[in-house]
Amino acid sequence: MTAGRQRLGQWGENKAAAWYRERGWEVLDRNWRGTGGELDLVVGRAGTVVFCEVKTRSSTAYGHPAEAVDRRKQQRIRSLAVQWLRQHHEPAANLRFDVACVLKGRLEVLEGAF
Repeated sequence: MTAGRQRLGQWGENKAAAWYRERGWEVLDRNWRGTGGELDLVVGRAGTVVFCEVKTRSSTAYGHPAEAVDRRKQQRIRSLAVQWLRQHHEPAANLRFDVACVLKGRLEVLEGAF
């Protein structure tokens, strides 16, 4: 991955983390690495833990950012979420999987995307 793409991705993750914080969510983890991958953003509030995959694109040349979160990617994120929950002993009444799409600087969070 090029340095420019890394910066763009980090910028998108920062934008998504700020969006959650503005709505009263606590950022529990960022870029957590487990067996088989990484969780971009883990946030929590009032017994709910959200695992958010952040996809940042400068154009739609390779499709909408949400399209990159296919079934295989969703399964990987679910597996990583189980690992994260086991490691952190997080008592969560509810789990949610969101996708944060940043396209041309505009953020759209798809809550409960999968």
